[in-house]
Amino acid sequence: MLGQLNHVAIAVPNVREAGEMYRTKFGAKVSDAVPQPDHGVTTVFVDLGNTKLELLEPLGENSPIAGFLAKNPRGGIHHVCIEVDDIDAACEQVTSEGITITGTGKPRVGAHGKPVVFLHPKDLYGTLVELEQA
Repeated sequence: MLGQLNHVAIAVPNVREAGEMYRTKFGAKVSDAVPQPDHGVTTVFVDLGNTKLELLEPLGENSPIAGFLAKNPRGGIHHVCIEVDDIDAACEQVTSEGITITGTGKPRVGAHGKPVVFLHPKDLYGTLVELEQA
């Protein structure tokens, strides 16, 4: 069911500043900052060739990243995103295995314009996992 790693998401206080650090210190290709109001974040992607880093900054008071940064003010790894061929089949499989899908339990459109779900870290050894339709 699991495909390749799509990205590792890192919560940061300021995506523009963090993106510039990856650009200047490592010569990385860095996207522009894009507000994602449906998810309560602003994103920047750092292209690593075979995968990406997704930098996340809170957008609005109800941002899930705001709580993370309150506990980790300098930021840190927030989640990993793994591609799946069929998001609906993946949802059926994980729920049949007792893994909780956060939110409504249904896929919604993610930052790449593709359906995504998040799997609760309590079921996955403390790691928040995002599944994204390939």
